[in-house]
Amino acid sequence: MAKILVTGGTGFIGSHTAVELFNAGYEVILLDDFSNSSRKILTQLKTITGQEPEFVELDLCDEAKLNAFVEQHPEITGVIHFAAFKAVGESVQQPLKYYRNNFYSLINIINAFKSKVNLVFSSSCTVYGQPDVLPVTEDAPVKRAESPYGNTKQIAEEILTDTCKVTPDLKVISLRYFNPVGAHSSALIGELPIGVPQNLVPFITQSAIGKRGPVTVFGSDYNTPDGSAVRDYIHVVDLAKAHVAAIKRMEEEKSESNYEVFNLGTGKGSSVLEIIKAFEATTGEKLDYKIGDRREGDVEQVWGNVTKSSELLGWKAELDVNEMMSSAWKWEKYLKDNPF
Repeated sequence: MAKILVTGGTGFIGSHTAVELFNAGYEVILLDDFSNSSRKILTQLKTITGQEPEFVELDLCDEAKLNAFVEQHPEITGVIHFAAFKAVGESVQQPLKYYRNNFYSLINIINAFKSKVNLVFSSSCTVYGQPDVLPVTEDAPVKRAESPYGNTKQIAEEILTDTCKVTPDLKVISLRYFNPVGAHSSALIGELPIGVPQNLVPFITQSAIGKRGPVTVFGSDYNTPDGSAVRDYIHVVDLAKAHVAAIKRMEEEKSESNYEVFNLGTGKGSSVLEIIKAFEATTGEKLDYKIGDRREGDVEQVWGNVTKSSELLGWKAELDVNEMMSSAWKWEKYLKDNPF
């Protein structure tokens, strides 16, 4: 089988994707600099897969070291690029940190592989902002980003689009994620936020385990069924499987052009209050939560049209909200007894 490089391979989505690549029979090289992950993930992956993951510690912004690495690994035929800074709030405070890291790493990868590679890019539904029509399709207009982080995703897609126009050998699929949550069924890998979680589900689990205070529901007066904001939550394992499907699509030369974009979500929205109720019902844990003011930059509601992913990638999400909540809770309980 082909050998796939996974950048950011010890991160939340990267580690789960590594498992699914192993399950699909691929050889895998993981690359990370541990700026937002733990070295212990490598041990966890070995336990899950029964295979010693090949790993290289490297900062993708170091062009010389990356070029040397690529020269030493001519067998790599595909790259799944997760490595990027991703904290929205931090990006507002330190925009240049985000622009430097997220752009240099992508450009260096394209240059290092000299375009002879299948590349899957980790993008985001943040490129849509508050869509005019729901569910949002891949043809919806890209709106001005609310943060430097979101802007890096938009501009990265532009970089890839422009490069593909003049580089026919380069094949790229950008996957626009909605809200990844949950953890592997083994409870050995999951989301590891540094500091106070910025996302809802890890804050819920940390609150339930006693690590955080009450969960704040930001806004109760949105034009939604229960007044709280609505998002399209997707299980990280489903998300990981979509990356394997994207690699296979390019390998089998099924792409309609050398740059394609796909939404990755469940195709339905869940409100913040619905997620809280699903967590309580699935785990039996009573959550302490309070209603707060709207949070600046939050969109009211967004969920994806995933018809294109179903028809062309042959992929669809299979795990429901209850599985998302139960797996996230099992992971949180594992972390309590096995801190990273």
